[in-house]
Amino acid sequence: MLTDYFLNHGLTFFASGWTQFAGGFFVAFLLMLMFGRPFIRAMRTLQKKGQPISENVPESHAKKAGTPTMGGILVVLSILLGGILFMPLSNPTGWIALSALVMFGLLGFVDDYKKVTSQSKKASNGLSPLTRLVIEGIFVVILAYFINQTMPPYIPEYSVSIGAGIILPFGMWYFVFAYFVICGSANATNITDGLDGMLAKLYMPVLVVLVVALYGATRIGFMDTVMFLPTASGLYAVLGAAFGATLGFLWYNARPASIFMGDVGSLALGGFMGTVAMLLKSEIIMGVAAGMMVLILLSSFIQTMYFKVTRRVSGTGRRVFLRAPLHHHFEELGWPETKIVERFFILSIMFSGLALVLLKFA
Repeated sequence: MLTDYFLNHGLTFFASGWTQFAGGFFVAFLLMLMFGRPFIRAMRTLQKKGQPISENVPESHAKKAGTPTMGGILVVLSILLGGILFMPLSNPTGWIALSALVMFGLLGFVDDYKKVTSQSKKASNGLSPLTRLVIEGIFVVILAYFINQTMPPYIPEYSVSIGAGIILPFGMWYFVFAYFVICGSANATNITDGLDGMLAKLYMPVLVVLVVALYGATRIGFMDTVMFLPTASGLYAVLGAAFGATLGFLWYNARPASIFMGDVGSLALGGFMGTVAMLLKSEIIMGVAAGMMVLILLSSFIQTMYFKVTRRVSGTGRRVFLRAPLHHHFEELGWPETKIVERFFILSIMFSGLALVLLKFA
């Protein structure tokens, strides 16, 4: 919006992707700082009892009872405003990324609303897993179709990049691949959002990798292994806004958290992350960068499957971890919450560093 306005009035400075990135970042960050405290007060008044503490978390979480949730609403709104203000409105990539943000955010909102209104402590007090996966699948089909339409003519339709300049046509399997990438991202961020400040800290290094991938995709010769995707330039402002909003949310979510992000935020950020990775043909790189989130997601999956299999075989379900997801396992070992978050943050930086190396040389 502002970018188009300034460009139409001869201010070519706003044609730069980094100018759009900076504009989106500062608008989203300032919105979070300016409206964060009033928003928290409003959520506390509306929700009264706040988010119910699940029965499947360590007992130490009981002291968090009454903390308001749905902070992701402000995160999503900040990204939307920051992104729309500074992205080129005629470029479809920014709109697709923001659409993913809104779609998954609305799904998370319904989930959060059910949890807050029911005040049930059961882990399944939101939408059923099947319902959520089906709705996510519908979202992915829509997003994947439009993502494919943004690709330049020299890239085969419904194809996947596996690195080293190798592109494989997937045909209709492309939608299955998209499901794993986008839904996997959404559910990984959702499960990662379990300790104060952790999702924001693990998410930002991944954003850095995506920004570098974006720069490589819009600059010929910067990275030989990255495909030139001119339409991807519409992502600068929305990635900047995502970075600013996430950083601004951490201001209020750092331990002790004044507000939780809720599913409305964690699902939105995850769906957004997976969609941006597909728009950049950097799905595998994103998976490496988000390695810590992947491990957390896998720990929950392994725990559930191992328990079901051993219960069927022996009649008694057994567990691999003291408690899943992975961060709760370390809580049960006696690690302080802040130590878990900081060490996971360090590992996230290392995974992102590896992703950058692969992005440059693989």
